[in-house]
Amino acid sequence: MNSYSPDALIIGGGHNGLVCAYYLARAGMKVRILEARDVIGGAAVTEEFHPGFRNSTASYTVSLLQPKIIADMGLVERGYRVIERPKSNFLPLGEGEYLLLGGSLEATQKEIARFSTSDAARLPQYYEMLESAAAILRDLALEIPPNVGGGGHAMLAGIKAARRFTRLSLQEQHAIIKLFTLSARELLDQWFESAPIKAAFGFDAIVGNYASPDTPGSAYVLLHHVFGEVNGKQGQWGHVIGGMGRITELMADACIEAGVEISLATPVAKLLVENGIAIGICTVGGEQIHARKIIANVGPKLLYDRLIDPVDLPADFRNMMAGYQCGSGSFRMNLALDGLPEFIDLPGTGDHLKSGIIMAPSLDYMDRAYQDARRYGWSRQPVVEMLIPSLVDDSLAPAGQHVASLFCQQFAPELPVGRNWDDERRAAVDAILDVVEAHAPGFRKLILGQMALSPLDLERKFGLVGGDIFHGRMSLDQLWTARPVIGSANYKGPLKSLYMCGSGTHPGGGVTGAPGHNAAKAILRDRGFLGRWFG
Repeated sequence: MNSYSPDALIIGGGHNGLVCAYYLARAGMKVRILEARDVIGGAAVTEEFHPGFRNSTASYTVSLLQPKIIADMGLVERGYRVIERPKSNFLPLGEGEYLLLGGSLEATQKEIARFSTSDAARLPQYYEMLESAAAILRDLALEIPPNVGGGGHAMLAGIKAARRFTRLSLQEQHAIIKLFTLSARELLDQWFESAPIKAAFGFDAIVGNYASPDTPGSAYVLLHHVFGEVNGKQGQWGHVIGGMGRITELMADACIEAGVEISLATPVAKLLVENGIAIGICTVGGEQIHARKIIANVGPKLLYDRLIDPVDLPADFRNMMAGYQCGSGSFRMNLALDGLPEFIDLPGTGDHLKSGIIMAPSLDYMDRAYQDARRYGWSRQPVVEMLIPSLVDDSLAPAGQHVASLFCQQFAPELPVGRNWDDERRAAVDAILDVVEAHAPGFRKLILGQMALSPLDLERKFGLVGGDIFHGRMSLDQLWTARPVIGSANYKGPLKSLYMCGSGTHPGGGVTGAPGHNAAKAILRDRGFLGRWFG
């Protein structure tokens, strides 16, 4: 069965697809989104996972969403509201010790000084170094990278980026090079002496990164997590009232208002290609839909390995994509709780429970978790971050009860020697809960219901190949002009009329909206019209 032809057909209704659709529609294009699930939002969704309990079941906290996109789509006017964390992170360390960061620079310095007065004194310089590098990322986030072989546009983009870098002092340039090349441990060892302080900052280096804090380049992942902002406050993280799905619900409203058609429960089986040109798609149900532009809001691995016949791709491109690395080592849990956990190291219900609760007391602990996963398939003492969003959003759980998000590392995308995540999910959950129980005895007794998502479950449910929350490893060989691969940094691959707008493109993972924005910019530029949104 053949269907009508919109100007642009977007595969996947995640936040980047919605952003891309909005900008194209506002420029006058006829746009249709095809979403495989029966709910819009991709991995940024709010779902009931236990009767009466709702949570952000995949992506679970916000910071990186671009202010320009929030403004252009009118999200605040539509009801977008974020509650900032009163404290950024709480690290229970055992034996009555803990580290509680955030609130203000002075408060954080005072807390750090309990472990090292030298580290407390160096903190402002460390923040300044990160902010200098983060400012570059912010400037580049909404720019199309210079693409190898991209002609005049690529040359101008390269000159523009180079000018940003050369305007920095030599010291700032040196620091940025370190951030892109060193391991998190090497970087942090140059700044701090206290193990808990290094753990607090090093945690960001392994979030969604199947790697050790000793892995070269892991310092960049640390930086990637600090270039965002909440309510105009740089580096801040927060909870969206209504969960992460509230973001995509409001984005969908903006899209529909702009004329976008959204089709749910419409999974795509394959792309239709003729003479090197993407001309449409075929759904799992057999419907063929043609369009002038096909835009993939799915990961590069899913797009090029599973939705396109290999004979339709050049051999050199297939070889490059064969080396594209996916698998973030992440395991997600959503828990319905009958009450709040009580942490041994800091009892009570203070602001520490509204922060990111990081159960990983040292870089050595994080390294052991990764090495264990490499040997065994998953860490028997994993890294666990807990958030309890119902403390600031009472719409998520019944009165007096709560929901908790557990984001956990390290869990291999594929288990060794023929083992399967369906068989070992329960044992992995036990290992995760053992870690929490060690810090908050009695935690298991609070659990009323749960959703456990292994890397395989994340792939099945959200289309994240290898369970990769970033659509591909955030390493130097897969960033900026090389994301996803050299020659495709301009949101296009080797097939004409086919574009990419997901997190597998620049600037990478997280709920940023930037890939969707930039892909729309590239499409409109190719049509010779950018309009006031990108002028």
